[in-house]
Amino acid sequence: MTLLSVAEAHARLMDLFLPVGTEDVPLAAAAGRVLAQDVVATRPQPPFAASAMDGYAIRMQDAAAGARLGVIGTSAAGAGFDGTVGAGEAVRIFTGAPVPLGADMILIQEDADRSAETITIRDSHDRSGFIRPAGADFAAGARMSAPRRLGVKDIALLAAMNAGVVTVARRPRVALIPTGDELVMPGETPARDQILASNNLALKALLDSAGAEAQLLPIARDTPESLTAAFDLAEGADAIVTLGGASVGDFDLVQATALAKGLTLDFYRVAMRPGKPLMAGRFGTVPLVGLPGNPVSAIVCGQLFLKPAVDRMLGLPGEPARPLAARLGAALGRNGPRAHYMRAIVEADRDGWLCTPFPRQDSALLSVLADSNALLVRQPQDPERQIGDLVEFIWI
Repeated sequence: MTLLSVAEAHARLMDLFLPVGTEDVPLAAAAGRVLAQDVVATRPQPPFAASAMDGYAIRMQDAAAGARLGVIGTSAAGAGFDGTVGAGEAVRIFTGAPVPLGADMILIQEDADRSAETITIRDSHDRSGFIRPAGADFAAGARMSAPRRLGVKDIALLAAMNAGVVTVARRPRVALIPTGDELVMPGETPARDQILASNNLALKALLDSAGAEAQLLPIARDTPESLTAAFDLAEGADAIVTLGGASVGDFDLVQATALAKGLTLDFYRVAMRPGKPLMAGRFGTVPLVGLPGNPVSAIVCGQLFLKPAVDRMLGLPGEPARPLAARLGAALGRNGPRAHYMRAIVEADRDGWLCTPFPRQDSALLSVLADSNALLVRQPQDPERQIGDLVEFIWI
């Protein structure tokens, strides 16, 4: 069977996923969510001409060295001065307060000497004005466009736009089905021939951090009956992810059981390592992704395929991770026929990025993955590489 390239597998897998819908949430709960509907400002910012400094609101034509002006009132943030500044008059003003009618300049307080209700303008004073015009930041009708993942700066802008409630993409529900007689959950006591399940918890963390709600289902044992029961438990999910059982061994029953359950298989096996036995298809409209049982393989596939799939369900493009360039920190031999995603450390130095792969790349070594911050990306048949050569990497 011909193996799909990583790029083709990504494109075909993205075609299986669609946006899952929207919901309205308070702005205070919107951080990290994906905005699904444009937001339009209901008022300008600032909504009035505002002082940029503490000082005195005056008429610029009165700003002569040695001039004496009478202080007729105060304008503070939230409590502006209702009158009009006339000739020879000044209003004490504070940063953010509305500029009174008649004034077109803020004389900063360092440039004024005050005595009782009179100020005297110093000989050397700043005539910059220090007034923020109404709408200087944005006008009423200004728009924040969707879709976009809302960060701290977006929340601040939406608050200033008077958006108390925003429409965001609903968090997609993803059912995680670990498989294998050899697995027990962390905290349990494994038998002599059993191991602790790690993929399901790692993939839950990955999916949740990407914006999904991952549901941990019980471990499915290596029987069609147990797998069928697991698929039944996943009913209602927006997507299903199986972990393990997608290869060709005698006990790898996921594909056969899923096909019997109605799966339309789209593809199986990708020209990459780790992660070759990747499977994808649909139960009706519900996408299924079958990840390898090997822990590093599953997490690498999660980075490359599941995170973009969550983006697609959230209404984002679902683009692949964008490779960055770095200098190689250790010599490498020729690569084989599959793309290789090597665990690596990327560090900044005065010449840019230095990417050093770990010498041990066995796909069962979670400790190496935990010490990595990047994947060095090697294309099929990539030639020998020497220290200092330019290579590509993606952050993890």
